[in-house]
Amino acid sequence: MASVTLENVSKMYPGDVYAVRNIDLEIHDGEFLVLVGPSGCGKSTTLRMVAGLETISDGTMRIGAGIVNDVHPKDRDIAMVFQNYALYPHMTVRQNMSFALKMRKTPKQEIGERVQWAAKMLGLEPLLERKPKALSGGQRQRVALGRAIVRQPAVFLFDEPLSNLDAKLRVETRAEIKRLHRELKTTTIYVTHDQEEAMTLGDRVVVMCDGLIRQIDTPLNIYNHPADRFVAGFLGMPPMNFFEGELLEQEGQLWFSAAGVRLCLDDSPRQWLAGEQQRQIVAGIRPENFTLSDHSAGQEEYGISATVQIVEPLGSTMDVYLKTDAGDSLVCRAPAGPQSEESRVTAHVSPQEIHLFEPNEPGDASSPTHYGRSLRAIEEQLV
Repeated sequence: MASVTLENVSKMYPGDVYAVRNIDLEIHDGEFLVLVGPSGCGKSTTLRMVAGLETISDGTMRIGAGIVNDVHPKDRDIAMVFQNYALYPHMTVRQNMSFALKMRKTPKQEIGERVQWAAKMLGLEPLLERKPKALSGGQRQRVALGRAIVRQPAVFLFDEPLSNLDAKLRVETRAEIKRLHRELKTTTIYVTHDQEEAMTLGDRVVVMCDGLIRQIDTPLNIYNHPADRFVAGFLGMPPMNFFEGELLEQEGQLWFSAAGVRLCLDDSPRQWLAGEQQRQIVAGIRPENFTLSDHSAGQEEYGISATVQIVEPLGSTMDVYLKTDAGDSLVCRAPAGPQSEESRVTAHVSPQEIHLFEPNEPGDASSPTHYGRSLRAIEEQLV
């Protein structure tokens, strides 16, 4: 096993087009790190630079103590699992799993022992003599995992390995990957655009956008304390609701006010006012943090008055899509129950569940601020 370190790493294509820009990242020995972000954010390019499949335009890449900028992929002691399995169709499962070891001239007895060990771990023993065409998608992906495991590399690299599986198989294989990591304790870098995979698999999660790292933290810290509006909106399904309005003080009480929205705040963001009575701000509220009640006169002082547009039942919960009196849309996730469309409701939220951000355009991280435990506040505690 080994750590992986990226120091000011960039990837630039002709025409001065940056796919990845100035990334500093350390993946600890034995850690499961997930790179997540929208298509084109640079996560797969970063993984391919670690693998040696993409050259580095600038910066330094280390695996363990050694610099690997110019080291051939086969000499980096890594194993990669691809989205499309990349199995040899004319070979059996046993032959696919042993191929890399044969190419390295590993002794025949050791090859047999490693293949048997990996097959037992993945439940592939009954399938060893089959060819890929006789396997299901989930079985093929397990063979791809087995082929990586038998190499016993210092680092595992996963490039969206579950994208071709149906929903049920994705959940099952995801659990299998997590179990394997706990048993093998091999340093793992996993790329996905699926936030659920990122949240459930990663010891830490790296959120990327436009070739930049926006936030690195544990899954729950990123979810509960997003560093900026992009991160807040990307993680979470349904996504966070945003309202552009004002932070203001009236008779000693802090409020967030926007068209059709008036929410009571605690004293945490008072320093933002810097002696002023009000300032422009963006409030973010996750759908599950709303509580819905039947609308009655006067409640608009303490919540958001709205009309129910669509109700989507999800079993134990339901997503309720609302239209505020000001014409804005928002979504709430509530316990399942009778909720008629076109009915009037008031959405309430606790002050502790309101995130505040600087009024930047979505995706602009120039002022990463969060109401509650902001990234800026965390940094100030460490210096």
